[in-house]
Amino acid sequence: MEHEGIFRMWLERKPIFKNREYLRPTYTPERLPHREEQIHQLARILVAPLRGETPSNIFIYGKTGTGKTATVKYVIKELEKVGKELQRRVEGIYVNCEMVNTRYRVLATLVNCLVGGDRGARGVPMTGWPTDAVYDCFLRSLDSTERVVVIVMDEVDRLVAKNGDDVLYDLTRINSELRSTKVSVIGISNDARFTTYLDPRVKSSLGEEEIVFPPYNAIQLKDILEQRASEAFNPRVLGEGVIQLCAAHAAREHGDARRALDLLRVAGELAERDNTGMVTVEHVRRAYEKVEQDKMMELIRTLPSQSKLVLYSVLLLTEKGRNRITTGEVYEAYRRICRSGGVDVLTPRRVSDLISELDMLGVISTQLISSGRYGRTKEIVLNISPVQLRAALQEDDSISTIDVLTLPRQLTLM
Repeated sequence: MEHEGIFRMWLERKPIFKNREYLRPTYTPERLPHREEQIHQLARILVAPLRGETPSNIFIYGKTGTGKTATVKYVIKELEKVGKELQRRVEGIYVNCEMVNTRYRVLATLVNCLVGGDRGARGVPMTGWPTDAVYDCFLRSLDSTERVVVIVMDEVDRLVAKNGDDVLYDLTRINSELRSTKVSVIGISNDARFTTYLDPRVKSSLGEEEIVFPPYNAIQLKDILEQRASEAFNPRVLGEGVIQLCAAHAAREHGDARRALDLLRVAGELAERDNTGMVTVEHVRRAYEKVEQDKMMELIRTLPSQSKLVLYSVLLLTEKGRNRITTGEVYEAYRRICRSGGVDVLTPRRVSDLISELDMLGVISTQLISSGRYGRTKEIVLNISPVQLRAALQEDDSISTIDVLTLPRQLTLM
C-alpha cells in the first residue's frame, strides 16, 4: 500500500525522549525540590487524622506553576500510605474546579469518588437529579464508614467566580452533620484575593490554615528541570545551555515551573521532528514562540463573557476586511451581537475599558488617532490570526450559538 510505511520512518529515527510524561504538569514526582518547607507545613496539619482527629481546613495560594497541586497530591499520597500502615482509613479526593464548576457537579463527583463508581449505576449522574438529593446522597456516602476524607478543591476561585460559594459552605460546615466520618477541605488558588468575595463564614472556615507558595527563581527552576530531564530524555540529547535557557525564560515570568517544563518538552518535540538527535537552544527559542501562542489561546478561552463578545466584534469586523477598525465600529457590532443573543449591553465607556484591558493583555493592539473636529478614537488591530481566534472563541457555547443563528445576517446591515 502507498502509505504502509508512514510510522516506520518515525520509529527508525533516534528517539529524543525516554518518557515525555515526566515533563507534563499532571505528573507527580517522587521528590519535589525546593518545596520542603511547604511539604512540612502540610504534614504538620494533616497528621491529625493519623491521631484520630479532624484536620483543619487549609487554603493554599501562589502563582501558576509554583508547585501547589503537585505538593498537595504528594502529601495526600503519603498520608494515605501511612494511614494504611496505622490501620486508620484516610482518603483524599481531588476535584479540578475549572472542569467541575457547579454545586451539583462537585457533589456528584464527590459521591462517585466515594462509592468507587463512575457516572453510572452506583453513583450519581452528572445531570438530572435535584441538587438537594445529590447532597443527601453525598452525606450518606460519606458517613457509610468510619474514616477521614480530605477533599482537595483545585482552582477553587474558578468555582466561586462562576457559581458562588454555596458548595464551599456545604463542605466547610459538613462535619456537624456527620457521625462516623471527618472531612477536611483544601482549597488551592492562584489568586489570594478571591477570598474577599466569600461569605465571611466560609472565609474563616476555609482559611483555618493558610500556606503560601512563592515563585521559583532561575536556580531552583534549573534544579527542577534537571531532575525531570534525567527521567524524560535519553542520555546526551540535551545540548549546552538548553536547561538554563528554559529556566531563564520561566524565571522572568513569575517563576512558573509548569512553563519551564512545557518549554523543555516542546523543544524536545521540535528536535524530534527535525531528526537532529539533539535538543539545542534554537529549539528552545522556537518552543518559546509556540508556547507563547498557546498561552494566548488559553488566555482567550478564560476571558469573561463580555470581553469575549467585544473581542468577537473585532474578529467579525476583521473578517469583513476592515483595515481600520475604530472603537465606534466595535461598539456597534458588539451591541448587535448582544441583542441577537439576548445579552445585556454594556455602556460605550465600559466597552472602551474592556478594549483597553484586551490591549493590555496583548490580544489586540490599539492606537489613539485624531479625527479632527470629531475628537479622538482608537484604531484596533488583532494580534492573533482570525482563524485561531475564532476557534478559541467558539469553544464558548454562547458565542457559537449567536454565530450560527444570527450574526452573519446582522453584520451585513452595517
